[in-house]
Amino acid sequence: MRVKICGITTPEAAQRAARAGADFIGFVFASSKRQITPEKAGGIISSLPASVQKVGVFVNESFDTIVQTAEKAGLDVIQLHGDEPPLFAEELPYPVIKAFRMGKHNTSEIKAYPCDFYLIDSPKGPNRGGNGTTFDWAQLAEWDLDPQKVILAGGLTPDNVQEAISAAGPSGVDVSSGVETDGRKDASKITQFIKHAKRKY
Repeated sequence: MRVKICGITTPEAAQRAARAGADFIGFVFASSKRQITPEKAGGIISSLPASVQKVGVFVNESFDTIVQTAEKAGLDVIQLHGDEPPLFAEELPYPVIKAFRMGKHNTSEIKAYPCDFYLIDSPKGPNRGGNGTTFDWAQLAEWDLDPQKVILAGGLTPDNVQEAISAAGPSGVDVSSGVETDGRKDASKITQFIKHAKRKY
């Protein structure tokens, strides 16, 4: 089970996630309370092990800005969380995670998108992601998507992540607000989330 800890803004949170076994660490470059600059992200990324994939989250950003940010920060993967057309993703010189909101896209549209992973997020909430709301995970299992490409997001916490995995059958899970306390990444919650997500029953 792959685990992505997103919305990282401090070296301490990044290091805790890496030590706890995170596979992906996400940095938000779009407008958000978790937004980070390429320079600050680069400083955090430089101290992380190569085994952890560093993901940059963008929403309807220009192609050139994404590539420049990726080079400056040292990103490994680009996550597109807006209305980026398929050709846009196809031309990016990085692996791509494409976010889709549950119920807003049909299965054929998702399958046709040129990306390495589909991140399926909750349809609820005012933002493109990071709203902290769940949806009926069992619906995802009925979508006939390649499970090896599916990353589940939306309202996941250390307490519900194992239930979500059992219901949806993804290859990965993504969390941001679910490992925070008072809007800040909580080291204990990060550790517990990763432990529960990777637990085998």
